[in-house]
Amino acid sequence: MRPFWKSEVTDTKDVRESVLNSEGYGPNLIVFDGECVLCSWFFKFMLRHDKLRCFQFATAQSPLGQKLYQQLGLPTRNFETNLVIVDGVVYQHLDAFAAAMRQLPGMWKLLSICRFLPKALKVPVYRLIARNRYNLFGRSGACLMPGADVKARFASDGF
Repeated sequence: MRPFWKSEVTDTKDVRESVLNSEGYGPNLIVFDGECVLCSWFFKFMLRHDKLRCFQFATAQSPLGQKLYQQLGLPTRNFETNLVIVDGVVYQHLDAFAAAMRQLPGMWKLLSICRFLPKALKVPVYRLIARNRYNLFGRSGACLMPGADVKARFASDGF
């Protein structure tokens, strides 16, 4: 478990060079827990509202997701955060949500205001929800089987 004061934004050269700049990966990526109903809802929301197709996607369970979580020193089984990577900068927890909202068109950008909440408040609240997300929102019993149009939005090794 990370202390609440640890940085939620990671700009690590190692992660960018070894994973994000590899062939098939773009600079903007969302990595989400494919078994979590809440996380899958976030993925579907982003898929629907990312009209400019800024983001590629990967599940945390995929080879790419596992590699990213491992390189960031995050758990590779009991995921404590989605990752949102914008221009090679890795965001975690509520900052990840804010970074994703900033990339959307129109009024959705307003939701990024949550990044200004005090870290002493936003990180513990996020972690409380993340730890109880399966109890609160459920766990998907079926694998995501995307059609060709959705599968095209996944990064290489992201599914």
